[in-house]
Amino acid sequence: MLKSPLRTSVNRWLNARAAKPLVFLAALLPAAWLLLGAIAGQLGPNPAEALVRSTGDWTLRLLCVALAVTPVRVSFGLPPLARLRRMMGLFVFFYAVLHALAYSWLDKGFELAEIAVDIAKRPFILVGFVSLLLLSLLAATSWNGAVRRLGAQRWQRLHRAVYLVAGLAILHFFWMRAAKNNFSEVAVYGAILGALLGWRVLHRWRSRQPAPGRSS
Repeated sequence: MLKSPLRTSVNRWLNARAAKPLVFLAALLPAAWLLLGAIAGQLGPNPAEALVRSTGDWTLRLLCVALAVTPVRVSFGLPPLARLRRMMGLFVFFYAVLHALAYSWLDKGFELAEIAVDIAKRPFILVGFVSLLLLSLLAATSWNGAVRRLGAQRWQRLHRAVYLVAGLAILHFFWMRAAKNNFSEVAVYGAILGALLGWRVLHRWRSRQPAPGRSS
């Protein structure tokens, strides 16, 4: 838990009107940087591969950020942080779509038959495709009206699929790096996501325990 004066200052900033636009711009910066790099020809000798890989990396990074919102909010006493959670989740979807578009366009030229063959023959492409479908479902039901229509409990159960998305994303990344026998980054992302999901399991278990001095 943050010390009271610092916590108060952080909460005040998170509640400020400018907080959301600033976080929005910060999350958009990687896409802007990649676009400018592509226009200026500064993405290296293989810009197509750089775009596919970079958009995938940013999808994973923002997935870590989105999953960290609740643990940070609860652990450090920052309730206003919750107002940024939906936006971060939508940015995960945004970068996943960019990743899929970069692959479909720059690697396959939007040839649907070739993409379908790739999905069928390459497990890491199949896993990535399933992850995108799940993220699409979560993004489509992220608005307040979906909560009312589905009901809070059903909506929460549906959105726990983000844990499955996290596991599939790591598997996708692992299989992609297996060809080059390079697992260092996979281990880092796996450890971060494992810790975040582990915190949620522990927090859920603790919340179900009876309060001290109260019988179960």
